[in-house]
Amino acid sequence: MQLYNLKHPSQKVSFAEAVKLGLGQDRGLFFPTEVPVVEDMAALLTLPFVKRSQEIVHLWLRDEMDRADSDALVAEAFNFDLPLNKVDDSRWCLELFHGPTLAFKDFGARFMAQCVNHLAGDEPLTILTATSGDTGAAVADAFYGLDKVQVVVLYPEGKISLLQEKMFTTLGKNIHTLAIAGDFDACQDLVKQAFEDADIRHGLRLNSANSINISRLLAQVCYYFEAVAQFQVANPGLAPVIAVPSGNFGNLTAGLLARAMGLPVKRFVAATNSNDTVPRFLASGQWQVNPTQATMSNAMDVSDPSNWPRVAALCERMGWGEETLSGVALTEAETQDAMRQLLVQGYQSEPHGAIAGAALKQTLTGDEKGLFLGTAHPAKFKDVVDRELQVELPLPPALAAVAGKPILSVRLQADFDLLKEFLFAKLG
Repeated sequence: MQLYNLKHPSQKVSFAEAVKLGLGQDRGLFFPTEVPVVEDMAALLTLPFVKRSQEIVHLWLRDEMDRADSDALVAEAFNFDLPLNKVDDSRWCLELFHGPTLAFKDFGARFMAQCVNHLAGDEPLTILTATSGDTGAAVADAFYGLDKVQVVVLYPEGKISLLQEKMFTTLGKNIHTLAIAGDFDACQDLVKQAFEDADIRHGLRLNSANSINISRLLAQVCYYFEAVAQFQVANPGLAPVIAVPSGNFGNLTAGLLARAMGLPVKRFVAATNSNDTVPRFLASGQWQVNPTQATMSNAMDVSDPSNWPRVAALCERMGWGEETLSGVALTEAETQDAMRQLLVQGYQSEPHGAIAGAALKQTLTGDEKGLFLGTAHPAKFKDVVDRELQVELPLPPALAAVAGKPILSVRLQADFDLLKEFLFAKLG
């Protein structure tokens, strides 16, 4: 698998190099030079999820990793369910929150951890990542306790739910968390600056677990195949419309890569909250980044999504336009209504999934049917769900176990010099 830097196409790397580096020169994203195409899609879709995922990963890595090794990485990472539940006669929800940290990020984080563990060798390394909510927990859980890996997670102080925060700030050991006085974009910018700093990058053997890391995306490609496989059991031969809750746009990138491999998806809907840079761009052709707004769907509080260049590059390569990708943004009031409308249908959702469900409903036409991604367990947003739906959600065991633990984070201003000082004092 060869990848190139979208900003500097002359920089070409292998999958192993891309996993280790995270970002390329000048903060450039790595992108595959070729997308493998599935020869017998019907046969592939009949396979169980893990077996099918092993086939998909092998298609990408067959020139670089022994089949037995890649199969083992997949089997170790994907060991939980992802059911597709019917909401109404035209919509289904793929529930991606049945992993250890109750969010879709478990797929990418666990697979990346397996890849890093396989590729890193004996030298210690540092994972530096930013989170708008769920990445932090998934990454912390995936790497927790590994002897040669230190993890540093930056998150916007006061802008994620308390239960989200507790899932990754209460661990200790090799997990270090920084509560940054700023929004997610500020956290993300600090991570990018760290990767540009040679002292940090080389001195701490820096790597990133954000969706900018190609291993994360490769894992996420797999569950789109599972979504279509389950969807076609109820709707034989029908290509679904898929609505994706979108913040940093790694999730949508993975879906588009799956479609480029031949997966029968009619089109995608990028569903966002008030941070609507992409829906506005898709409607007007003008890329304008507004200040980030804090919302109840905080994992999507991203105004300048890092993965958008990958989306743009793939759409250009494949010749895809508005017939393949559209955007829908919901206000806070519309998000509240979306949650309530789903409950009327008998389906309980947190804000991110509800936004995608409403965006799907808005865009379905004629005899179209589709699915949306449920990216987090409702209890991860217990305060919001309880308030908006007038319920009292019980805490699942994973959340109950951390609810009473103290937060171990260090508070830090959004200042790169302070971050650098912390990193070397703690890990250098």
